Amino acid sequence: MTIRTVIVDDERLAREELRGLLAAHEYVDIRGEADSPRTALALVREIKPDLIFLDIEMPGMNGFDFLDALPPPHPCIIFVTAYDAFAVRAFEVNAMDYLMKPVRPERLGAALDRARARLAAAPEDGAEPDTPPQQERPFREDDRIFLRDGDRCWFIPIADLRLLEADGNFTRLHFRGDKPLLYRTLFSLEKRLPESLFVRANRSQIVNIRHIVGVHPWFSGGVKIVLTDGTEVEFSRRQTRALKTRTGI
Repeated sequence: MTIRTVIVDDERLAREELRGLLAAHEYVDIRGEADSPRTALALVREIKPDLIFLDIEMPGMNGFDFLDALPPPHPCIIFVTAYDAFAVRAFEVNAMDYLMKPVRPERLGAALDRARARLAAAPEDGAEPDTPPQQERPFREDDRIFLRDGDRCWFIPIADLRLLEADGNFTRLHFRGDKPLLYRTLFSLEKRLPESLFVRANRSQIVNIRHIVGVHPWFSGGVKIVLTDGTEVEFSRRQTRALKTRTGI
């Protein structure tokens, strides 16, 4: 599968560096470069790329202004920037990934893998359907998600989420050694989680089945599971049936 690609960055050296990194991926066909969003608009209309590597901070028009001016359907977008302050907004516009300069080859490879997977499932013209920000798409198993809690930020694979717990109208996310609070309800998040990874344990907890290391009988036909960090979670009888169906326990 060949991916028609355009690079948009006002810095010549940044474009050259990215082009050099992309040379290691023979399926990436760089059809053009632009040193400004205004130039890129005409280029994209002509080439109709599958993928755009897009800088954010550019004179005259920034990367988000460019997307607003670009008629749908939009191609896949991978932001490449020296600033992490725009990450939340980037994912609000359904960006494929958010790479920080200087770009690391392994992060670029992971972003391209996701782009290939999404394009393989896209319509025949290769364009990513234009999804309004308010119509949040379901997460995929290989997605990475951006999280912020106060001054701390994370950008992690969704598969790293071990446990989600309701905390009033918010949700506490457990991954690695961190437990940030997300200002979203557990119910709203559950609708977007991939069913292949996550299962509800009870009214206030959802677990990632890949992180289950132990299962023990519990009261009233339920079970107590043990996660990779030693956390114990009780499954109601109803959710125990769902867990058994999903895992074959």
